[in-house]
Amino acid sequence: MDQPKVERMLRLMQLLSGNVHYTIDEIGEKLELSRRSIYRYIDTFRSAGFAVTRIDEGTYRMVMSRKTYPDLSKIVYFSEEEAYVVNRLIDNLDNTNAMKQGLKRKLAAVYDMADIRNFIDNKANSANIEALSDAIREKRTVLLVGYSSSHSGNKKDHTVEPYKLNSNYIDFWAYDLEDGVNKRFKVSRIDEVQVLETPWEYEGRHEEEPLDAFRMHGYDPSHVRLKMDMVAKNLLLEEYPLAEKGLTAEGDDWLWEGDVNGMNGVGRFVLGLPRHIEVLEGDELREFLRENAEFILKK
Repeated sequence: MDQPKVERMLRLMQLLSGNVHYTIDEIGEKLELSRRSIYRYIDTFRSAGFAVTRIDEGTYRMVMSRKTYPDLSKIVYFSEEEAYVVNRLIDNLDNTNAMKQGLKRKLAAVYDMADIRNFIDNKANSANIEALSDAIREKRTVLLVGYSSSHSGNKKDHTVEPYKLNSNYIDFWAYDLEDGVNKRFKVSRIDEVQVLETPWEYEGRHEEEPLDAFRMHGYDPSHVRLKMDMVAKNLLLEEYPLAEKGLTAEGDDWLWEGDVNGMNGVGRFVLGLPRHIEVLEGDELREFLRENAEFILKK
């Protein structure tokens, strides 16, 4: 379990067992968690043997349990590699199997990350993700065969040291041995991943730039606030699951607020839904949209 999740769970446990009774919304504000995440943690506590009781509407309390020693092993989260393998095995069950949905729910209850099933059904992606996971775990170099670059428009082989699969399994971080820099590679653009016998040489240079909700990386974020209808909100969650934590309801509309690393990601999303999204904050984004709209009109 990574340190931020441990800290959030311990702080939630502290709030639930303290003298003050907090509502789910109040806990969400204090811990910067969505209601969905809080309920997942509560279910995890219960499955581990802790007694979490609802006192009144929206208020929960951790009380003494009949079980003297809760099973703490049940609140240990899967690693990304382990969750991927478990999820793949569950998906291989027949759809008529009564256990399949139950297993899916239990996996989701203890694994707080974006849905990875989109890649499970693609055999090429599955094989490449598995190879990358093995290489990261064993700290080995890989050859990315036939990687399609969006910048050059060409296919090229890359010898890299992969060190971080992003939580949505769409891309990963690796150190490119030829260029001597860290890069983010898209899994879907690889023909094949070949794990080499060569161990990592440059682990000290491995680092990842922060990713925003629209899968753009960088170190100079800009703040954006969007107002959208149900159509845009649904598409946002389907295309960018990590954007959920910045989403709040406002009457019949939805607001998304957060920092973005450049305008390309959020800009493309807004340009695709001009009738469904209003930019409430973000001068850089407005300028990006204006320039692209003028370019479209000229063509």
